[in-house]
Amino acid sequence: MSWAPNDLARELLAQSLIAWRVAGSVERASDGALVIGGIRKDIRIDRAQPHLMFRWMVTVDGRKRGAVSLVAVLRQVREALDPGYAANRVRIAVAPLVPSQ
Repeated sequence: MSWAPNDLARELLAQSLIAWRVAGSVERASDGALVIGGIRKDIRIDRAQPHLMFRWMVTVDGRKRGAVSLVAVLRQVREALDPGYAANRVRIAVAPLVPSQ
C-alpha cells in the first residue's frame, strides 16, 4: 500500500493549519489515519471503505462524517476549528441558463 496520497493530504492539512493561524500538528497514526493534535478538538481523518461513496471519513469529537474530496475534508476541519467560519456552499439546481420571458 502506498502512503503517498496520505502524505500529500497530511502536508496539505499541516499547511492549512498554518494558513488558518491554528496551532496544531498533523500526524499519521499507525493504521494510516491522519490525526490533528495540539488543538481542543479530537480530529481524525481516515480513508473511506471502497464500498462507500465517500473518499474520506472525518471524525470530530466522535462524530463521523463522510467527505467526497480533500476540499470537503478541509471544510469540515475548518468548521470544527473555527465555529465562526462562514463556509460558502454551492447549490446546484436544474434550471435554464436564461429565464424565459
